[in-house]
Amino acid sequence: MTTSPVGTPAPPPAAVPPARGPARLLHPDPMVRRLARLTLVNCVGNGLSLAVAVLFFTRVLGLSAAQLGFGLTAAGLCGVAASIPAGRAADRWGVRRVLVLLVAVEAAGTAAYALVHGYAAFVALACVVAAADRGSSAVRNALYAEVLPADRRVAGRAYLRVVTNVGMCLGTALAAAALQIDTRTAYLTAILCDAASFAVAAALYARVPVPARARAGTGRKAGGRNPALRNRPFLVVTALNAVLCLQFAVLEVGVPLWIVKETEAPRIVVAGTIVVNTVLVVALQVRATRGTERPGAAARVCGRGGLLLAGSSLVLGLAHGLPAAAAAVVVLAGVALQALGEVLSQAGGWALGFDLAEEDAHGAYQGVFSAGSSVAMMLGPALVSTVVIGCGLLGWAALGAVFGAAGLAVAPAVRWARQRGGEPVPA
Repeated sequence: MTTSPVGTPAPPPAAVPPARGPARLLHPDPMVRRLARLTLVNCVGNGLSLAVAVLFFTRVLGLSAAQLGFGLTAAGLCGVAASIPAGRAADRWGVRRVLVLLVAVEAAGTAAYALVHGYAAFVALACVVAAADRGSSAVRNALYAEVLPADRRVAGRAYLRVVTNVGMCLGTALAAAALQIDTRTAYLTAILCDAASFAVAAALYARVPVPARARAGTGRKAGGRNPALRNRPFLVVTALNAVLCLQFAVLEVGVPLWIVKETEAPRIVVAGTIVVNTVLVVALQVRATRGTERPGAAARVCGRGGLLLAGSSLVLGLAHGLPAAAAAVVVLAGVALQALGEVLSQAGGWALGFDLAEEDAHGAYQGVFSAGSSVAMMLGPALVSTVVIGCGLLGWAALGAVFGAAGLAVAPAVRWARQRGGEPVPA
C-alpha cells in the first residue's frame, strides 16, 4: 500500500475501465489518454521549434554565437529560479490555474520572438519564456500528482514521457521542411506553430478535471516556509537525482563532441545515437517503472540506473583511438547503456519525487525537485564539454564514478527520509 511520508494510508484508487475499440492501442486510464493527447500536441510544436531555434536566432534575429550563449545561460538561471516559487504558487492558488497561466505565458512569449529586434529584448524575452517553461514543468508534475491515483502516477508519467519523445520526433521531422526551405518565413512559421501549440495546450489544461482542493489551493501548505526546503532528506534525494540528470548533457552535448573531435567514428553516428536512445526510451520507459511502487524499491532502481550510466561513460571513453567502424560500434553500445540507465533512473526519480512529498504540498515538492533537474541541465553542457571531453578517458571514468556513486547513495538517503517521516524501514 502506498503511504504518505507520515505513514497515512493512501485511499484506494478508482477502477480503470477497460479500453475498447481503437482505445485498446492506447493507455487504459482515460485521464492519462487525455493528458497524452495534450502532451502530443505541445511536443510536436516543441520539436518543430527546437530543430530550427539556433538558425532562427542567429540567421533571422542576427545574434552571434556568443550573444546566443549568454542569453540562453541567463534564461537558464531564470528557469532555475522560477521552479520553486511556481510550485508554491500552485499550492496557494490551485495547480490548474497556475499551470494554465504559465503555459499561456509560454505561448505569448514564443510568439513574441517574431517581434524582437534588439539583443536586450531577446535576453529579456528568453528569460521570461525559460521561467515560464521550468515553472510549468514543476506545476505539471504537481498536476499529475493530483489527477492520477498514487499507485499509477509513475507509470502514467512514464507513458507521457514516451508520448513526449514521439511528439518531439514528429516535430523534428516536420522541421526538415523549414530547414530545407531555409528562409525567414519558414523559420518564423515554425516558431509560431510552437506558440500555437502552447496556446492549445493552455486551453486543454483548463479543461482537465482536478480535485476541488487542487482547483482552489485551499487548505494546503502554502503559507509559511516551504516544507520541501525544510526536508533535508528530500533535498539530498533531489541533489542526487540532479547528478543523475547530467546524463542528458552527455547525450546531447558530450557524445556529439566526443564523436566529432576525439574518435574516428563517422559523423553520421551522431544521428544514430539519437535514434538508438529514442527507440530504447520509447520501448522501455513504461516497463522500467515496474517495481517502483515503494520508495525503497524506487531507490534500488535508481541505483541500478546509476551503475548503467557509469558503465555507459566508460564504454564511451573507450571509443578513442579505435578504427572508424569499431569506434562507431562502441559509441552506439555506450549510448544503448545510457538509454537503459536513463529509463531506470528517471522511473526511480519520478517515484521518489512523488512518494517522498507531503500529499498536501505537491507543488512545493515538485518545484524543488524540478529546480534540481534545471540546475543539472544548465551546468551540464559546460561541465561535459570542458572537464569530461577535455580529460579524455580519465574524464569519462570520473564521470562514471560520479554516476555510480550518486545512484548508490539514493538508497541510504531514502531510508533517512522514511525514518524522518515515521515510516518503518525494513532492515
